[in-house]
Amino acid sequence: MHAKYMELALLEAHTAFKKGEVPVGAVIVKGEEILSRAHNLTETLKDATAHAEIIAIREACRRLGGWRLEGCTMVVTLEPCAMCAGAIVQARLDYVVIGAFDFNAGAAGSVYNIVQDKRLNHRAKVVYGVMQDQCSELLKQFFQGRR
Repeated sequence: MHAKYMELALLEAHTAFKKGEVPVGAVIVKGEEILSRAHNLTETLKDATAHAEIIAIREACRRLGGWRLEGCTMVVTLEPCAMCAGAIVQARLDYVVIGAFDFNAGAAGSVYNIVQDKRLNHRAKVVYGVMQDQCSELLKQFFQGRR
């Protein structure tokens, strides 16, 4: 099931890649209903908060008519940063499914683990490495093209 939604997140990441954005895609589902799909738009919108995860959370909240995303799962191609991990906790997402690790700035288990920090009022369960090779390869291609 996770791979099905990771494929959709990868499609979003490819869209970001084509726009010159860091290729990250996110999908939020509740049961089998897709609530939102998003990709990074920081360069396009000139907005440091326009990460795929934040955009997906905003849309899912709008669709559900509230800010609590209990019972929902986020599927994301790259491990969330501290900002996005904080938003995941605040939105009360139950699960986060991650493609590639971010060993430079990841905040869901590699550098930090905000999404499971016992000091916070909510913790998400995390599944790592879903379609990791495909997610990592897209990021690698993007950054090689930038050098």
